[in-house]
Amino acid sequence: MAKGNCPTPHNGAQYGEIAKTVIMAGDPLRAKLMAERYLENPKLVNQVRNMFAYTGTYKGKEITVMGHGMGIPSIGIYTYELYNFYDVDTIIRVGSCGARQNYVRLGDIVIALGSCTESNYADQFNLQGNFAPIADFYLARKAVDACEKFGYRYHVGNVYSADVFYSEDPRKANWTKMGVLADEMEAPALYLNAARAGKKALVICTVSDHILTGEATTAEQRQNSFTNMMDVAFDII
Repeated sequence: MAKGNCPTPHNGAQYGEIAKTVIMAGDPLRAKLMAERYLENPKLVNQVRNMFAYTGTYKGKEITVMGHGMGIPSIGIYTYELYNFYDVDTIIRVGSCGARQNYVRLGDIVIALGSCTESNYADQFNLQGNFAPIADFYLARKAVDACEKFGYRYHVGNVYSADVFYSEDPRKANWTKMGVLADEMEAPALYLNAARAGKKALVICTVSDHILTGEATTAEQRQNSFTNMMDVAFDII
């Protein structure tokens, strides 16, 4: 499939119904929330597999919000199609993460400048060595500026992106020793797809639980604090 060959097996939107900038969340209901909270005149453009996508305007700019599902394979499919078939320029993921450092607190924002991973997603590119999946610097810098403006606590650095949620591997504790801020499950595929397509990407996460202390946010806290990362995402577009 080539640019403009839409819809795809996973996205029912026609070419031109997806904006150049897309803000994504793992949970499609969070995409629905963003459409209702931020967009003017949102239009539902995809509901294949209930992976909702809405296109509307935010401060006069056309924006699409969309779900991407859980894990590297899922976000890999959706973002590949957005970049390569729908000609999207920028994708920002907003999601949850588990803190790996004591100074990172519940509700803090983590801006994923880079992503360490156990995934073999990069193998398809036939690279001689290990590619470092990283964010677009200018998007990351704008996200820092937005956090400062809003007064949100934030951290910038590496995240660890796992293929396995329920893991019995004790070596995962070593990522903490390497200064990794938090765990999530999608960043490498997004960053690799962006690099291959020559496009822009950023992952912004909210800390929902703490791997070291066992703390976890309540449903009410997640509902209230998770909107902070959305404020940041929409501020930098």
